[in-house]
Formats: sequence, structure tokens, C-alpha cells
Amino acid sequence: MSAPELSVRFAGLALKTPIVLLSGCVGFGEDYARVEGFSWDAVGAVILKGTTLEPRLGNAPHRLAETPMGLLNAIGLQNPGARKVVEEILPRLPHDKTHFWANVNGASVEEYAEVAAIFDDSPVTALEINISCPNVKAGGMHFGHDPQTAAQVVAAVKKRTNKPVIVKLSPNAPDFLAVARAVLEEGADALSAINTLLGMAVDIRTQAPVLANITGGLSGPAIKPIALWRVFQLRKLAQDYKVPILGQGGIASAEDAIEFALVGADAIGLGTGLFYDPLLPAKVADGLRRYLAERGLSSYAELVGALRVAA
Repeated sequence: MSAPELSVRFAGLALKTPIVLLSGCVGFGEDYARVEGFSWDAVGAVILKGTTLEPRLGNAPHRLAETPMGLLNAIGLQNPGARKVVEEILPRLPHDKTHFWANVNGASVEEYAEVAAIFDDSPVTALEINISCPNVKAGGMHFGHDPQTAAQVVAAVKKRTNKPVIVKLSPNAPDFLAVARAVLEEGADALSAINTLLGMAVDIRTQAPVLANITGGLSGPAIKPIALWRVFQLRKLAQDYKVPILGQGGIASAEDAIEFALVGADAIGLGTGLFYDPLLPAKVADGLRRYLAERGLSSYAELVGALRVAA
């Protein structure tokens, strides 16, 4: 019997595995690939570091805080700007090894659209739109917290690119499903769930916040139950619109990945877990193959959405 098939179709793209390395966790992929023992064989796609139109230095330190079950980050989108990424960084990446997807950010609808247009004329094969950015024209309200503003971003981006548009949803939105439905109505080609949860850490010695930004995004094992629930919630909606889901949030093992597949994740995002174990992609891929073989399944696709729920 041949080994179970891990290749998947995602937003019209052929991925050799469902494993996606998430934005902000491997930079632009160059340094991460130098880790001894790393192989591209297990990686279906890499999402590049979040990119804005102009270069950004990010927030003041401290920008990271480890918690008992995860990581708080307030990097502040430090990046060299979209044009430099396209002109200087993308040519150095091994596009023959895996897919590279841009992570598009902006402080206005117009900036999102402009960054998307720059990446449209590049080797990236998809754009992930991070709608967790603050909208400067609306007093700092995050685009992803309001269905109307989230939809405006997607509509503007779709006009400036022919590449698949993946929308990264914020679990902090007051009505998570309303935002998802709004971006799907505007033509989102896939959903990415979930982004980090808002949190903070306090230093009792200084009696001050650990992060200079006060708050940061919480990722890692602590958010996995919430992420699973959100992907499960999205499954029916995504099926209605015939779009896939990139499930993420606290995945640190093959067992975690299997849980996300069962609740409906068409692809699996690895993020904070890579800081603990840089060789995690191959371990997750091997674990997925073993589980599928043990269950008599021939492909990862057969596992997606197979959760047994009592009537």
C-alpha cells in the first residue's frame, strides 16, 4: 500500500503538503531554511513577514513576552516595505521548492490595495490580507472588527490583483462570522483563522507592562481551543462559498494538526510552535501520514471536516 497523500488543493493552488509556515514566524524564509536538518519537502507554503507600503521600524522594545502557554508579541509590523521585498528579497527565495505568499497590511484601504498591486507583479502565488491592522481613517478601529470595513479592504485588493486572496480573520472581532461572511461576499478566495488574541503581561518587579506597547497578540497552545472552535464555526460558511480554510492557532504537534483537520481546516498553519521546534514541519507531516495509514485513509483531504458530532 502506498503512503497516504498529503498534497492538497488550496484556493486553486497545488500544495505538496497542507503545512503552511505562518507570517511573522519565519521572517521571509531565508534564515529559517538554514536550520540544520530543515527540508522544504514538508512545507506546502510559506507566508512572508507582514509587509506595508513603506518601511516600518516597528514598536519600541520590549516587543515579545513569553507566557506559560504561548507568546505575546507586539512587533509592530517591522518590515522593509513592499517594493524592497519584491525587488531584493523575493529573487533570493527558492520558488521552485514551495509556494511563497505575501502578507499584506495597511493603515487605509488605499494602502492595502497599493501593496497588493505591488505583489501582484511578483513571484508570490497568493496574498494573505491581514485585516487586524488599525484603520487610521476610523480612529484606529481595526479593519477586521467591522464587516463593512473588512469588505472594503477585500474589494479594493481584488481589483488590484489576479492572485488568490486569503483573508486572515481576527478572533477579537465582535461578530466573527459576520466579518467572514462580508469578506466572502466580496470574493475572498480563502479564509485564514485565527489571528492572535489580544493580551498583556505585567512585570511585578517594575509594576509596569512587560510590553512597551502594553498589549500584544497572544499565540501558542493557549489559543488552540478557541482556534478550533472558530474553524469549526467557519466550516459550513466556507463550504457554502466553496472556499478553503487555513486553520491555525497553537499547533505544536501532528495531533494538534489532526484536530484542526477534523474540524475543517483544508490546510494547517504552523507559527509559534516553530520557535520551540524549528523542525516541526517534517514531524507534523510524518505524524499525519502515520495517522492516515492507521485509519485506512489514502489522503489528507479525506480527513478534512470528518469530525463526528452527535445528532
